[in-house]
Amino acid sequence: MREEHMAKELEERTVLVIPCSGIGKVHGLLSREAAYLVTDELASSKTDTICLALLVKGDEEAVEAVRTHACITIDGCPKACAQKNVEMAGGRVAKAFQAAEAFKAHRGAKPGSASALTEEGWLIARDIAGAVACEATGIARDGEAIQ
Repeated sequence: MREEHMAKELEERTVLVIPCSGIGKVHGLLSREAAYLVTDELASSKTDTICLALLVKGDEEAVEAVRTHACITIDGCPKACAQKNVEMAGGRVAKAFQAAEAFKAHRGAKPGSASALTEEGWLIARDIAGAVACEATGIARDGEAIQ
């Protein structure tokens, strides 16, 4: 879907899943792959995504999209760039995830590199995506974050 038409095409209950950019870091790749797993497979009818760079640069349609839809952010690290940028644009972050937190359940895992995930990395991405999809489904159904 083209970004310029996204705000018009998104349904009211669509939840935006916004990953960090995290270029050059495996945590950023985990965030992006988890977001794609959610929007392409696990909750495709309830979610969509937008490009964080468009939001950062102030693209009108990206800003409008985050202001009119519940957002779930997936950040790679504690800097929480995706979460902060959604909030700075006037969006509501219904739930914020961090890929680095997922490592607590995967001590010692070697997830891969900034450009390719290992089997362990895909397992971590799927764990994150499962949690995000569950949250998004609840938000889309109830119109609010699950506590």
